Amino acid sequence: MSKIKQKLNSLILKEKKANCPKNKFKFKNSLRTLTIGLSFAFTNFGSIDPLASDWNQWRGNLTDGSFKGSPWPNSINESNLEKSWSTDKLGASYSGPISDGQYVFTTESTKGKESVLAYNLKDGELKWKQTWAGEMKVPFFAARNGSWIRSTPAVANGKVFVGGMRDHLLCLDAKTGKIIWEINFPKKYDTPLPDFGFASSPLVDDKYVYVQAGASFSKIEQETGTVVWRALNDKGGMYGSAFSSPTLAKINNNDLILVQTRSHLNGVNRLDGKVLWDRPVKAFRGMNILTPLAFEDGIFTSTYGGGSSFISVTKSKDEWATDIKWKNNSQGYMCSPVQYNGKAYLHLRSNRFACYDLKTGKEQWVSSKSFGKYMSLVVNGDKILALDQKGILYLIKADPEKLNILSEREIVDGESWAHLGIQGKKMMIRSLNRLYVFDWNNQQ
Repeated sequence: MSKIKQKLNSLILKEKKANCPKNKFKFKNSLRTLTIGLSFAFTNFGSIDPLASDWNQWRGNLTDGSFKGSPWPNSINESNLEKSWSTDKLGASYSGPISDGQYVFTTESTKGKESVLAYNLKDGELKWKQTWAGEMKVPFFAARNGSWIRSTPAVANGKVFVGGMRDHLLCLDAKTGKIIWEINFPKKYDTPLPDFGFASSPLVDDKYVYVQAGASFSKIEQETGTVVWRALNDKGGMYGSAFSSPTLAKINNNDLILVQTRSHLNGVNRLDGKVLWDRPVKAFRGMNILTPLAFEDGIFTSTYGGGSSFISVTKSKDEWATDIKWKNNSQGYMCSPVQYNGKAYLHLRSNRFACYDLKTGKEQWVSSKSFGKYMSLVVNGDKILALDQKGILYLIKADPEKLNILSEREIVDGESWAHLGIQGKKMMIRSLNRLYVFDWNNQQ
């Protein structure tokens, strides 16, 4: 990948020469060759961001909680995982940190306002801060954990996309923080405010950003903010508006988007927004929260009050069909699962950690050990990093026979409800009131 970047830089330096008539044809042919090479490279590396960032959005650039990099060591002690820097106290946030490879972006809620802050990934220098009006109160059980910003931003093509609590999507210049465009969904479409705020996270590909906002699912041009299409309209308010986040998937050799609403799991065509199939997913009061996990030609999901299930997806000519391949009574909650060698690993509503066979639904094991109320997970080969809501980081072996904790460490002060992120040899963690960056020192 570095050789491709070097080639790109070389071509950019030659661009002035290419403007000469005799050089234009040669330059265009070189650029065309590079474009084909880049397309091949990004397809094989799994990256959808031209910046080739490892963690540019919710659940990473692969959108499934996996990281494809050097193997992690067997311990997360301070000699292997060293704190590089942390911020001063910030306003509270549930948003996970993301990176374009140069900056790390985080959010905060302060009285009556929300912000995105950009820090130099290497040394923690604050580069910019952009603020807008955005406060709202969430109801019921959610209020116990605070009403601060929830959606994890995304970054692509030099732009940061962030969802404010009041169903407000902003596009910011990644280098300066300047607002490029914004969409106030309730104002634009006369839709009610989501009672729990903009909880879903934006999804980006090479040209578009996709969001579950405005009582629908929308495809939006990154460059202009033009809404290309809207699908999956709901009532918004209390029982509409998503908790789960959309994710990319390849099923039956078709690239599509998995979109889990409060009541259904849907396959959506990325080009035209056509709903290819939809499947009811039972959950207590519509609490379909985790991001579903695509595996082979099906999807694993798990809900509060609805149990776990694997939904097989088939296609015959232009007709799609779904069926429940297996179902069990285990209940996921907020933790989105990861998989290794056909086994799903996740934190349950019971605060236990568990492993399930994705092909059969067999419960491989459920831990006797109890953890905090939430965990975010990243898998790299046969190792899983699990960040507990209590601020404890676990390094877990992806072992289908038992819970195998290789190492654990109290990694941050206070609670962490945000998803951890991995950018190259750096780990990014957002506690409730601070951003931390750590360096891997002894990767294999």
